[in-house]
Amino acid sequence: MNQISDRAVVSPKAKIGENVKIFPFVYIEDYVEIGDNCTIFPCVSILNGTKMGKNNKVHQGTVIGALPQDFDFRGERSLVEIGDDNVIRENVIINRATHEGCKTVIGNGNFLMESVHISHDTKIGDHNVFGYGTKIAGDCEIGNGVIYSSSVIENAGTRVGDLAMLQAGTRFSHDVPPYAIAGGNPVAYIGPNEPMMGTWHIDEKVQKHVANAYRLLFHSNNSTFDATLQIQSQVPDGKEIQKIVSFLQTSKAGIITKDINR
Repeated sequence: MNQISDRAVVSPKAKIGENVKIFPFVYIEDYVEIGDNCTIFPCVSILNGTKMGKNNKVHQGTVIGALPQDFDFRGERSLVEIGDDNVIRENVIINRATHEGCKTVIGNGNFLMESVHISHDTKIGDHNVFGYGTKIAGDCEIGNGVIYSSSVIENAGTRVGDLAMLQAGTRFSHDVPPYAIAGGNPVAYIGPNEPMMGTWHIDEKVQKHVANAYRLLFHSNNSTFDATLQIQSQVPDGKEIQKIVSFLQTSKAGIITKDINR
C-alpha cells in the first residue's frame, strides 16, 4: 500500500509502484515511472522522462530528470533511467539526455552524496560512491565499484574504469583506467587501488599483475599504444588484464599521466 501525502503533487499519469512512500511537497510529472518500495522525501522533483527501479531513496531538494544543460537540446523527449537500491542524498541534480531516444543511466546500488550533479547522457554502472559536491559532465562513462571523494570534477566525454578511485578535489579531462587511484591537479596516476581490489576479492597474485601492467604504462617513456603491447606480451593474461587492455585500446579522451614528481 502506497503512502502518498495529500500535500504532494503527483500527476495521475505517473506510474507509481507498490509500497512507495511520497512525502509532502514532492512534485512528480506525467511521464514518470517509480518502482516498488521507493521512498521520496520532501521537496523532491521527479520530472518527465524519469524511469526509476525498486528500493530507491531520494532525499530532500533533489531534482531528477532536469532538462539537460546542453546547447544542442531542442526539447526532445529524452530519458533518465535509474536502477534499484540507490541512495540519492540531498540536493542532487540528475539531467536527462539531450536527444530523443537517448538516456542518462544510473545502475544499481549507487550512493550519491549531497550536491552531486550527473549531467546529460552519462552512463553509470553499479555500486559506485560519489562524494560531496562531485560534478560529472555530459557523455561520461563510469564503471562499477568506483569511488569519487568529495568535490571531484569530471569533464565531458571521459571514462572511469571499474574499481578506480578519484581523490578529493581532483579535476580531470582524460580517462582513468580500471583499478587505478588518480588524484591531484593536474590529475595523475597515484597507484593501483589495492584496497578496493581486495574488497572485491581479486586475488593478490592478480593484483600484482595489475600493478605490473601499470608500471609498464605509467613508469616508462613508451606511448600508450606501445605500453599496451608490452602489457599483452609481458603480463600474465586474465580478465582484469584484458579489461585494462580493452580500456586503453578504446580510449578517445586519452589516458591520465604519471606525475614525474611523485
